[in-house]
Amino acid sequence: MCGCSGAGVACPGLDQQHGGDYDAFASLLTQFLSALAACNIQPYVVLDGGTDPSDKKFSTLRQRLQSKIREADSLSHGRNGSVLPLLTRAVFIQILIQRGVPLVQCPAEADLEIACLARQWNCPVLTNDSDFYIFDLPGGYLPLNFFQWTNLNGKASHRYISARCYTTNELCRRFGSMNKELLPLCAVLAGNDYSTPKDADQIQDLLGVSGIGRSGGKGRAPISRIEGFLLWLSSFKYPADALEEVSRLMGEEGGGIGGKRGQKDGLSSQLWAGMQEYHITAQSALAQWFSEGKAAPKGQTSWLPGCLSLAAAQGLLAPLAVDALVMHRVLLIPQVENSRLASSHFSASAIRRAIYWILLQRGQDVSAQDMRAQENISQGMRDRRGGRGRGGGGRGQVIISPTQQGVSSGFRIERAGAATVAAQGYSASLCVEEYDRMDLNIKKNNVVAHPLKTPLLLSTLDQAPVEVRLGVLLEVLGLKESTLAAVPLHLRLAVAVTAFWLREAKPPPSQPQLQALVLGMVYGELSWGNQTETTYYKHTDWAAERNVWAGLDHQRVRPGERRGLDVGGIHSFSQWQACLWSALCLNQLLLRPLPEPHLSWLYSGTLVHGLLKYLKGGRAAESLLGVSMSGPLYSSLLETVRNCSSKTHPSSSAAGRGKRGGGRGRRGRGGRGRGGVERGGRRTEDINNRFTLLMSEEEFD
Repeated sequence: MCGCSGAGVACPGLDQQHGGDYDAFASLLTQFLSALAACNIQPYVVLDGGTDPSDKKFSTLRQRLQSKIREADSLSHGRNGSVLPLLTRAVFIQILIQRGVPLVQCPAEADLEIACLARQWNCPVLTNDSDFYIFDLPGGYLPLNFFQWTNLNGKASHRYISARCYTTNELCRRFGSMNKELLPLCAVLAGNDYSTPKDADQIQDLLGVSGIGRSGGKGRAPISRIEGFLLWLSSFKYPADALEEVSRLMGEEGGGIGGKRGQKDGLSSQLWAGMQEYHITAQSALAQWFSEGKAAPKGQTSWLPGCLSLAAAQGLLAPLAVDALVMHRVLLIPQVENSRLASSHFSASAIRRAIYWILLQRGQDVSAQDMRAQENISQGMRDRRGGRGRGGGGRGQVIISPTQQGVSSGFRIERAGAATVAAQGYSASLCVEEYDRMDLNIKKNNVVAHPLKTPLLLSTLDQAPVEVRLGVLLEVLGLKESTLAAVPLHLRLAVAVTAFWLREAKPPPSQPQLQALVLGMVYGELSWGNQTETTYYKHTDWAAERNVWAGLDHQRVRPGERRGLDVGGIHSFSQWQACLWSALCLNQLLLRPLPEPHLSWLYSGTLVHGLLKYLKGGRAAESLLGVSMSGPLYSSLLETVRNCSSKTHPSSSAAGRGKRGGGRGRRGRGGRGRGGVERGGRRTEDINNRFTLLMSEEEFD
């Protein structure tokens, strides 16, 4: 039995410059799961959810975001970097569900939940999160980088996988049988994801005087910083003794856990609080979930109604929705794109603003009067954006503000002037901070939720008919259900998003870019037909269509090909992925009125970019297609997208150009982002794997 943290499968060699080869990733993940099954290993996958409400990890998350922005820019220029494509997590969850792998998405950070479950079940944890070097796990920690699942050993009936297994018992034995309770203090002193004391550098300098960092002796490599901490800590019997010594070195009076003169914010108290992040409880809250599938993990998802809380636990509600509801803040995942232009996520702002409205608006049943009030609010915001509205600037506006300060239990409606609307609680309570890229820096934007025409309350979402929820989804995407009638049901969301992208992307997508994207969808349908022998497409000559599939696949950008990167295509397709990413979240929030597309068959970056080059060479898309299935499907999808993409739907266009407080959505020439900028940040690998040096070459199973 193996507890897997859900960090994903190591994917060396998979393309990252062109937006992700999700088909190749899905194939690799399927092989990984098959290898586990061949060894009679049952994986249980535990995923991180939203941001921890305590904000104890926010600084680390911002460092990682800044690092990934720069790595994505490096990749866009053909240099090295590592950025997971935007839809990787969604593909990961889809494949796990298809394979019947038990999974749970925690309300927030999953590390402690994983450790508690692994301890209760006495099973190992497979992940690349270096914090598991510190947790006391009887079954051990298996670093994913050293899990050799591609080379199975043993006979057919007794297969096994070679791995490095790490235990705290073995580590402490190597350092004079030191007390295991001292290991969390080592993590906190060295700096971990959760807390790094503000005096950490000074502590390290002071302890350095005592010998940390000295040479390891003749013929030995110098002692690492973490090894030095362990050597120092091994001289103490209990954590309290070490904390008292730290306080003494720092000149604190009344050292120990109480800190300076017993103050709660003393250094020792900070260190002690950080150590508690590694405290494992006797029972895991996840055990019942995996054994019965009934009790969803408690936490910040308790803010959600029961149906969405369950969906979140099943991995069927994106963390973006939880963060927007609980924290009023989201961090948008960087992509490989043209960093001279606005972030690709800006093209999908209308979708996210609708998500924020559904999550954050509260009140009684929305009557027709309330709907008129909402429309007045929307008009008021548009008036503020443009100075004066069409009807003049003297009309009073409607404010929706909390009935009780700090409590979202209800709202009162009152008349007020436009200036009051801007200043009162409406903007604060229905506003979300988005942390996004601007140039090569992090920019915080205050995004106001956009009212919907269709009445819909979060608390009664599961009572709304599917037709109503579908209507909301299509209202946001700016099209009618009838326009999608000719599209296969499982592709309707993708086609609707493509039409939205065609309207909202800046610069506007070119004809070859649209054609390449649709050809990629057709390729995915051919892959699905070849792999599953589906009867969905009747009267199909699959022998001929397999040749079409091979011809399309031949156009891929191959590893090592010396083609210049099409940065315009990269940015355009990144905008499409941003639109799809946000639309998937909206569809999940609405309890999936449309089925999710098979993401691993929907987009493959090297294929779509290769097809784009083919089409830009002046050749026709139809020359690559057959007549029994691929040709008609391509024509149908392309025609539907064109019919849906006219700018006659203000619900998408107007909202997409809405005000983003704190600065323009698109930067001006020469502008540089300010606020939320992290300078001199460490590379993500350094942040994730501080304790890797503790692993020795001898720790193989």
